[in-house]
Amino acid sequence: MANSESIPDVDTLRDALREVIDPEVGMNIVDLGLIYRIEVVADKVIVEMTMTSPACPMGEMITAEVEAVLQDVLPDTLRPDVRLVWSPAWDPSLMSDDARQHYGW
Repeated sequence: MANSESIPDVDTLRDALREVIDPEVGMNIVDLGLIYRIEVVADKVIVEMTMTSPACPMGEMITAEVEAVLQDVLPDTLRPDVRLVWSPAWDPSLMSDDARQHYGW
C-alpha cells in the first residue's frame, strides 16, 4: 500500500491505470478511452469506466485489475469504488491520438 498520509492526485491515478491492459485489443484502458471519471470522495476513489462493448467478456477481469492497481497506490484510508457504466457508449473517438494512430483510425 501507499503511504497512508499521501493521497495521489487524479493524474497519478490515471497514470497507474495505464498498467491495465484490455487483453482483447492489447492496449491500456486509459488510451482506449475506457476511463470516464476519477474522483476522490470521502473515503473512496470513484472510477467510472466502460468497456468497448457491453458484450465484452473481459469486463469483470478488467474491473478487478483496476481495483488491484488502485489499491497499490492508494493510502489505507481510501478504497477503490469501480463502477462499470454504459452511458455514454464507447466509440473510437474516445481513444487517445496515439491509440487511434496505432490502429490506423
